[in-house]
Amino acid sequence: MDDRAVLALTTAERLSLADFFESLTAAEWQADSLCAGWTVHDVAAHMTLSTRTTVPMVIKGAIRARGSFDRMELTFATERAARFSPAELVAQLRETATSAHRTLGAGIVDPLLDALVHGQDVARPLGRPRPMPAESAVIALEHVLKSKFYGAPRRLRATRLVATDHPWSGGVGHQGAGNADVQELHGPLADLILTATGRPAGLANLSGAALPQVTAAL
Repeated sequence: MDDRAVLALTTAERLSLADFFESLTAAEWQADSLCAGWTVHDVAAHMTLSTRTTVPMVIKGAIRARGSFDRMELTFATERAARFSPAELVAQLRETATSAHRTLGAGIVDPLLDALVHGQDVARPLGRPRPMPAESAVIALEHVLKSKFYGAPRRLRATRLVATDHPWSGGVGHQGAGNADVQELHGPLADLILTATGRPAGLANLSGAALPQVTAAL
């Protein structure tokens, strides 16, 4: 799939996420997300940042965070959440939904993955359904499985993933692994993505011989 098609899927997911955020109550905006230490408001603020970050901003943020990417992202999100209201953040998300601008170091699929995963980060704790479009989910999952940044090659070592809600299977395995070493992990695409990106919330709907070792790796 070419870059324009991926950007179109990203745009659609951003707009869908904006609609989701707009539907939330004031109490839901203050609820905890799946991201430790992040409220739903913080996640919404984070989602407006990828199209607005600059190289100087990232450099300054990394220095403030003493080199910790997670600390830098949390600081960016919480400061922006304190600065803008829910309505303003929803408007900002819509305003730049079509933007091809990406955070320093991000690839073309990363913004799509970000929107899909963070959509689950806010929807699941609130008990709200948020289905992942299968086409977008497959592209995002195949991307994350190859990415050392998300830790999937280590976390899913010698694991074959099999979707139960779509005709897809794949996995990172490991160099030199024989067929006897590979174990399967079964579940919906959304839960496979959450697990691949290090979120234990995805484990509840998974099964297969690989589940114990994957659980231990999270």
